[in-house]
Amino acid sequence: MRPSAPEPGSASGPRRTRGAVRVLAAVAVTLPLLGAAPSPSPPGTARLQQAFAAAAAEYHVPQSVLLGVSYLQSRWDAHAGAPSVTGGYGPMHLTDARTALAAAGHHDEGTEDPRGDDARPSLRPEARSPRAGALPARLTTLPRAARLTGLSPERLREDPAANVAGGAALLAEAQRRLGEPLSGDPADWYGAVARFSGADETSAAAAYADDVYEVIRTGGERVTDTGQRVALAARPGLAPDTSTLGRTGPRTASAAGTECPPTVSCEWIPAPYEEFGDGDYGNHDLGNRPASQPIRYIVVHDTEGAWEGVLDMVQDPTYVSWQYSLRSTDGHIAQHVRAKDVAWHAGNWYVNAGSIGLEHEGFLAEPDAWYTEAMYRSSARLVKYLAKKYGIPLDRQHVLGHDTVPGPTSGTIPGMHTDPGPYWDWAHYFELLGRPFEATAGGHAGMVTIRPDYAANRPVFTGCGKAGEPCAAHGSSAVRLYSDHDEGAPLIRDTGLGSAPTTGVNDLSSRASTGQQYAVADRWGDWTAIWYLGQKAWFRNPKEQPTAVPASGLVVTPRKGLDSVPVYGRAYPEKEAYPEGVPAQSVSPLPYTLPKGQKYVTGGKVPGEYYYAVTFDEASHRVVTGKDLYYEIQFGHRVGFVRAADVTVRPA
Repeated sequence: MRPSAPEPGSASGPRRTRGAVRVLAAVAVTLPLLGAAPSPSPPGTARLQQAFAAAAAEYHVPQSVLLGVSYLQSRWDAHAGAPSVTGGYGPMHLTDARTALAAAGHHDEGTEDPRGDDARPSLRPEARSPRAGALPARLTTLPRAARLTGLSPERLREDPAANVAGGAALLAEAQRRLGEPLSGDPADWYGAVARFSGADETSAAAAYADDVYEVIRTGGERVTDTGQRVALAARPGLAPDTSTLGRTGPRTASAAGTECPPTVSCEWIPAPYEEFGDGDYGNHDLGNRPASQPIRYIVVHDTEGAWEGVLDMVQDPTYVSWQYSLRSTDGHIAQHVRAKDVAWHAGNWYVNAGSIGLEHEGFLAEPDAWYTEAMYRSSARLVKYLAKKYGIPLDRQHVLGHDTVPGPTSGTIPGMHTDPGPYWDWAHYFELLGRPFEATAGGHAGMVTIRPDYAANRPVFTGCGKAGEPCAAHGSSAVRLYSDHDEGAPLIRDTGLGSAPTTGVNDLSSRASTGQQYAVADRWGDWTAIWYLGQKAWFRNPKEQPTAVPASGLVVTPRKGLDSVPVYGRAYPEKEAYPEGVPAQSVSPLPYTLPKGQKYVTGGKVPGEYYYAVTFDEASHRVVTGKDLYYEIQFGHRVGFVRAADVTVRPA
């Protein structure tokens, strides 16, 4: 007995031969294809919906399955024919990694010491471009779709309707290879959906299919990046037949030993803790967190390389480490370092010692190299799990981008990394975390949360390809900051960088990011000023399309009698707190001050703390906690710290 009924209007039975001509004739009413007559046609905003209907009918795939798969890949967006971070094109994310990699540039985002610990010599691992290696099947679905449909690879990459047809052909092929009929009942397609993911591991394929069916059960509607309105009717009682999963072919990897929620696919690929040469060791430090010290932060990175090469690097004891890697195509997770241990990933030892690092397969300086919905969802589930387990607040002062981690000392500021960059969709990410950025105050509040419309917000950036050349126009989480309420005014200058501000994609000196919060310094028409790096920084914030919303919270300001207070890149204890055998670490201020009259939003109070771990033998490891307390603040694009004794805390 089938668990659910076929969809109205769905076809069943064997597919007719080589459906390319038939499908293109059907979708001629959806998108003009190579001179096809544009009329009769549905309303311009319904053409993609019609393309899904035409491809589903031609290849005998339930339309809900086709829409569900596409949503999990791309949220139905076309991305103007540009490839994802793993070479996926169009609404169906058909992968052609060889073509995408051939066009990709290399990105150098910084020269930081990943440990960021003054007690040890700087760690400067040789810069590498993670190899792509032999391309796995999940990265070559577009050439297969071309063979199945008779359509050219160029058309499948550039034409959304053709791309949808290619995805339908692949799903139908997967169903036939499982020995299953091309049923009109979406419940019968679980195995084909799992195979479509390209996952090389059973739990990853199952997690992907489960997500697709959750999308189908929930339904949804949105306007895509090309203005197309696409809808998927909810089927709340749909229960897929999962019995075909075992015939999909992927290997079975154990999640034993991993620290992941059951709602994601996760496997253990350990980073080595090994000694090598002259008493040195790598690539992380053993610890006893959270018993020894709290885990306060989660740090979001991108890999700047392909999955297989990234896994090679984290398994090298002479390289660096992070706790988790996340794969773009299907959201699969590999854990490398246990949460109790300290990975070398953020370039700031105070942050490393109190954080968990997540590397997402992707590239900062390729604006159209978009992330899949599957990876965003998997990452959000992992972060929610870790935040609940370790009591980490879900806000932008605790879920940090690597680009918001401060340089620990003045000399390190120019070399700090800038990933995941201006194209990571923080608004969508926090919606998936269940903490959307919404107004929490009314009217002219004394504090704002940066929240532009990601798709419509397209600041100009340079340096994605050749130096100085403009990056492709693209949605962004970043908001540019000026020294006056005029886009012709100079950009805000970051004195710590020691260089003039630019629109470079890696230049953080004059931009705020979605979800970050700042105290309001002034207003002028459609402009709002915030306190930023000791300056008044202006950004356009028109009422009809706001780039920030009113917020409430706590701010710090210099206590009475002080003209300014120093800002620090780490919250280390006072000298007297260090026991014998542990050298005291300097508490050196950064080249910034927080002047009298200015206010900065605080993420809360933290103790002065230092984890001493400079030997392979754990016997000498110590957590030093002082009496000095600090407040973490959003100071510029990055966070910083001020001594609690130097400031007064008040509501914004």
